[in-house]
Amino acid sequence: MCGIVGYIGEKQAYPILIKGLQRLEYRGYDSAGVALLDGGMKLYKRKGKVSELSAYVSDKDTSGTVGIGHTRWATHGVPNDINAHPHSSPSKELVLIHNGIIENYATIKEGLLNRGYQFLSDTDTEVLVFLIEDILKKENCSLEEAVRLALNEVIGAYAIVVMSKNDPKKLVAAKKGSPLVIGIGEDEYFVASDATPIIEHTKNVVYLEDEEFAVIEPGKKLSIRTIKNAEITPYIQELQMELENLEKGGYEHFMLKEINEQPRSIRDSLRGRMDPSTGQIKMAGIDEFEKKFLNAERIIIVGCGTSWHAGLVGEYLIEELARIPVEVEYASEFRYRNPIINENDIVIAISQSGETADTLAAIKLAKSKGATIFGICNVVGSTIARETHAGAYTHAGPEIGVASTKAFTAQVSVLSLIALTLGHKNGTLSESRYRQLLEELDTVPDKVEEVLKTNPQVKGISQLFKDVRNFLYLGRGFNFPVALEGALKLKEISYIHAEGYPAAEMKHGPIALIDEEMPVVVIANKNTSYEKIVSNIQEVKARGGKIIAIITDGDKEVTKLADYTISIPAIDEALSPMITVVPLQLLSYHIAVMRGANVDQPRNLAKSVTVE
Repeated sequence: MCGIVGYIGEKQAYPILIKGLQRLEYRGYDSAGVALLDGGMKLYKRKGKVSELSAYVSDKDTSGTVGIGHTRWATHGVPNDINAHPHSSPSKELVLIHNGIIENYATIKEGLLNRGYQFLSDTDTEVLVFLIEDILKKENCSLEEAVRLALNEVIGAYAIVVMSKNDPKKLVAAKKGSPLVIGIGEDEYFVASDATPIIEHTKNVVYLEDEEFAVIEPGKKLSIRTIKNAEITPYIQELQMELENLEKGGYEHFMLKEINEQPRSIRDSLRGRMDPSTGQIKMAGIDEFEKKFLNAERIIIVGCGTSWHAGLVGEYLIEELARIPVEVEYASEFRYRNPIINENDIVIAISQSGETADTLAAIKLAKSKGATIFGICNVVGSTIARETHAGAYTHAGPEIGVASTKAFTAQVSVLSLIALTLGHKNGTLSESRYRQLLEELDTVPDKVEEVLKTNPQVKGISQLFKDVRNFLYLGRGFNFPVALEGALKLKEISYIHAEGYPAAEMKHGPIALIDEEMPVVVIANKNTSYEKIVSNIQEVKARGGKIIAIITDGDKEVTKLADYTISIPAIDEALSPMITVVPLQLLSYHIAVMRGANVDQPRNLAKSVTVE
């Protein structure tokens, strides 16, 4: 989950590296470091954020046209200066940066200790750079051959870049189970864990595949081989990302910017795929595997965190509209519990980054059982996009804030299209209902814009509850997953304990927690369970709880019962999660800001979870 950046060319490397690390900080911010080659090796690293590294380096020599940098999310070893990357070999001639986990590092370390090596850090990464140097000296081989041989001994996941003082015109990069992209410039190359540090320098990139390594030398063609030494022809792609999407655009935080981008990101996720005037939905991935979808015995949706919540909405949508059985699984559990999968199953894998390690592992397991895999992700060229049989991009644009917002609504937009398509094609959805939902789906971006106008009101409510210790979120039907998502957002960025429940389950346990100190957020928009929701609100009020209700415009009944209300436009219940979630995002954002939390980079979290 760490951020990797590297440069080799004619320019000064440090400004490129430090800016790249700033763009990558959402991937990890426990510590950061850079290594530069300019005759000798210069290594600077610090615990904390990239800004602390930048301040530390401000009076140091940063010259050099070759360099690598890293921002860390700790797996092995606590965050400190010693465990920060890059890590050096015993001779200090090699440095290495690494994203992933070397699972057999303890065994390798024991062998190296028996040969007299002494380690400074607690990391698995230091073990790998020691091993590479050990092979380099024993085999008297090239740097790339030493890397290749070392990786054949490694079990686990890695994205690495290696730099050598004795080979100053070369970088060696390799990848397995963790993303790595190489940018191709004019007599220069860039390496990164994702495209964000590269986009301002070049749009031509090569994504390494698993168990591939690249030898990167300015003025020479990119050389890629497998760790079994088979030659690979590089496939050069053009980045679709725009630089301005990586900036805050006048907002205080990326999260607030991304909440406000949802009308556009939903519209972009629907654009070109649906035409309410003709009643057509066109999704190439669904069309290609139409028979498999329509004949599927069941659909399994896998995801993690917010993507799992979007998948839960997808279950409600597909079962309601298409009448196909759906199971939603945490990807992290799915791949370990020996699930029953057969060739007639469709697996929909959801991931914002397209690199989530647990989701990738679930995909590989399902593929091995013969299932058809459909991916929903946001990053063009990502590993999930390449590993699946078909799929759909969400077109949400880069999401930098660690707490997903626009990713959720974009994912639900795509799942809505899938459910409508399947229901229409298999005849479970009447033509009139299909047309009505299609027309309503087309209005969602405008309705989200209306909800965003409640921001000042939500901010005022946030001020009243910023110091509480617990929150409860309740929803029914399509909005139960939204209750889960609202609670997750609050936990992630404000560090307030929060739980989401189906409203009817409250009386089966959680009601014991309710007193005058407990705020309860209730999603109470007009729907088929409206009367039941009103009853749940009355139960909370009878026990002194404070009600914050999300209501449909003009609802007078809940307004009388609730302590605070936030109104949203009327929308069909099936499509309401894209609307009801927005005030919950704003609530969590403002509470976190008022508590002084780092909204975009909450503690202990990273954006792209590329380790299992």
